[in-house]
Amino acid sequence: MAHFVSHGSFALEAVVPAAVNERAVEVLDAGIPRHPYGTPLDTAFPPGSFVRELISLPAVAGAIQSLVGPDPAIDHHAVHVRPPRGGEAQNMHGDAILDTRTTAFDVQLMYYPRDVTLDQGGTLSVPGTHLRRINQTGIGRYQNLAGQTRLTCPAGTVVFLHHGIWHGGRRNDSDVPRYMFKIRFNPTVRQLRLWNTDDIDSPGVREELRASFGWTDANEGRLELVNRAKLWRTLTGDAEFDIDYYLTRETLSPQFIAPGATDVRLGSHAPSDGWGVA
Repeated sequence: MAHFVSHGSFALEAVVPAAVNERAVEVLDAGIPRHPYGTPLDTAFPPGSFVRELISLPAVAGAIQSLVGPDPAIDHHAVHVRPPRGGEAQNMHGDAILDTRTTAFDVQLMYYPRDVTLDQGGTLSVPGTHLRRINQTGIGRYQNLAGQTRLTCPAGTVVFLHHGIWHGGRRNDSDVPRYMFKIRFNPTVRQLRLWNTDDIDSPGVREELRASFGWTDANEGRLELVNRAKLWRTLTGDAEFDIDYYLTRETLSPQFIAPGATDVRLGSHAPSDGWGVA
């Protein structure tokens, strides 16, 4: 979970069995019926459906539970197929026109039933950008950023993304189609300690939350530490958590007026009880 908060994503490589992957291409080619925004998960993908089988795999189901909790709603889902030697590279973007939430986030599942090689394009993303709010394609003029990654993975990989991460699909320069199925989940419960927190005080947690990336320098990168500390407070319920005291300084706003201090509202020294005028 700390890795997700710092990077904005994590991958479960080759977690889907080969038999499921073999059926997936046929299912994706046939298309998966759309559902309106906000459709409950059980309604959109009932037991017995291919997608339900996919998201019920223990590792996948556990990740969904940890990130958005029980009974999420479906924001939208889509099948993306890049044909051989076809398609254009998407502009860099975030998957929200404008999303100002700071105490909740949506999660996108991306499933790859076949191997994804570098020449097949793969999804480009920029780790650590998910908490730097943008207006969808406001960064579209940038084609490359320091620290970006290009997804390559074995068949049966499932990747989870924070809805705000900067990313874009690349063109397919190979001789085979590239398949990806995406679901965006909306939480219906508060995202508070939804995962196993037995090791929440481990030193490795704080170390993971301090990860740095090439697209921001050391000084500006402190903003990301503040953003992560805020998100970690939300996820854990620990209102005192901080990384290097940046967030503590930001919220420091004492209201007590020291005895004898000048009260600028009165143009005089404030009495010790804070009331009265000279």
